[in-house]
Amino acid sequence: MPASPDLADSLRARVDAAGAIPLAAWMAACNAHYYATRDPLGRGGDFITAPEISQMFGELIGLWAANLAGRAGVADFAWVELGPGRGTLTADALRAMARAGLKPPVHFVETSPVLRRAQAERVPDAVWHDSVGSLPADRPLIVVGNEFVDALPIVQMVNGRERMVRLEGGRFAADPLDGEVIETCPAGVAIVAALAERIARRGGALLLIDYGHAGPVTGDTLQAVRGHRFADPFADPGEADLTAHVDFTPLLAAARAAGCAASGPVGQGAFLESLGLGPRAAMLARAQPARTEEIVLARARLAEADQMGTLFKVIAAVAPGWPMPAGF
Repeated sequence: MPASPDLADSLRARVDAAGAIPLAAWMAACNAHYYATRDPLGRGGDFITAPEISQMFGELIGLWAANLAGRAGVADFAWVELGPGRGTLTADALRAMARAGLKPPVHFVETSPVLRRAQAERVPDAVWHDSVGSLPADRPLIVVGNEFVDALPIVQMVNGRERMVRLEGGRFAADPLDGEVIETCPAGVAIVAALAERIARRGGALLLIDYGHAGPVTGDTLQAVRGHRFADPFADPGEADLTAHVDFTPLLAAARAAGCAASGPVGQGAFLESLGLGPRAAMLARAQPARTEEIVLARARLAEADQMGTLFKVIAAVAPGWPMPAGF
């Protein structure tokens, strides 16, 4: 599919008017259009996330939340997911939490009308929010974000100047990388700071899972994925998923500055195995022998170092007085 004429024309007009626009503005506009106009998940889409690989992922996150809330002595909390995709993680987590007698109200932070419809099919009682600012303020929140921060707009600085997107020969292109690249994600830091401030005041926890590193690390990590393959981030605006590796260090710092205790990052594989991924896989295989190979492969994909187990990392932040969460 070619770029949306409306989006391409809008971006062209902005570039023409200003001479160039920041890379962060390009990424924000492209991803807003991309997610608003499609369900990008699955084999027929552009990429697949951990909850779509196996029910085990969401179930273990749900048990993680139930364990933490139980040790904190809290039953009346709200469940929040940031960028919940099709709602699969939350649906699986709710099923697991129900076994512990927990049925928290569900709040989704999601702006895409297409994905909201998919989420409503799996979690019909959810309440949707355009931003974290309207989340409940009257109770503890347990907030989960899986592959959420990586799609937020980044700022790239090269030789002390912000990298811009321009028109060259009628095509969009970014400034050349002729020096050390420093990437930051101010939007991610702001969201974590807002959530951590609310959690510190009212109780709860934040769990973020994404691919990235504990910085500072220099270099260009911007990438585009389309049809499960890498693509040019500046071709066909709004038709590919634009992401960048997450630097967890400033996110942890923002949580601590707001008064939360923060942990991580730990590898996704180690985290899931510590929550019982192996026993859960064995249990599923015993219950459904015909799916044994599928379950074994899913466990490997989620946890092995050469797949998602090391590149993907997990951090958590909890309110003062709450116990250390499992997995850290």
